[in-house]
Amino acid sequence: MSDWIIYSIGFLAQILFSARLLHQWIRSEKVKKVSSPPLFWILSLVASFLLFIYGWLRDDFAIMLGQTLTYFIYIRNLQLQGKWQSSPRLLRWFLIVFPIIIIIYGYNNNTYDLNALFKNESIPWWLLILGIVAQVTFTFRFIYQWIYSERKKESYFPKGFWLLSLAGAILILTYAIFREDPVLFVGHSLGSIIYMRNLLILKNQDA
Repeated sequence: MSDWIIYSIGFLAQILFSARLLHQWIRSEKVKKVSSPPLFWILSLVASFLLFIYGWLRDDFAIMLGQTLTYFIYIRNLQLQGKWQSSPRLLRWFLIVFPIIIIIYGYNNNTYDLNALFKNESIPWWLLILGIVAQVTFTFRFIYQWIYSERKKESYFPKGFWLLSLAGAILILTYAIFREDPVLFVGHSLGSIIYMRNLLILKNQDA
């Protein structure tokens, strides 16, 4: 597959990720508190689906790992808001099953594909480790948010979510610079600004 198609998939994913943050930010500014609108989770799910494919096409394990860990948390938040249950059943099955099919189909020979993931010449070991640490840090924000929301029985963004988002974004930006990945760089540059703004809204909200 040509590079321009691969990058187009990646940029489309980042556009959707940026759109979810802008929507969440605008909603929060209107109500003067950090909100968790359903559209945020819908855009997150679609964008994660596309970015997983982008990581797969680029043989980038760090990207695939990050999306795999958060994908089903997006679905769970939609369930908490009652939006997942109201979506078409066929669409729900497709979104759950298709990423699993990609993993089974794409990495079923244990030889070439695993080498492509972990012995990619364009990603030295130190950079792969940085990417994994960055993605795990960035992903843990949603694990934290998920546990917090389960306790409250509603979808909610606590302060720790935004702190982890900012720390993870800075690490991913560093990874993107060394990896020379414009998709990650553009997406997380905008995200960092919105994370800082949400922290400020939370500070004013609690004042």
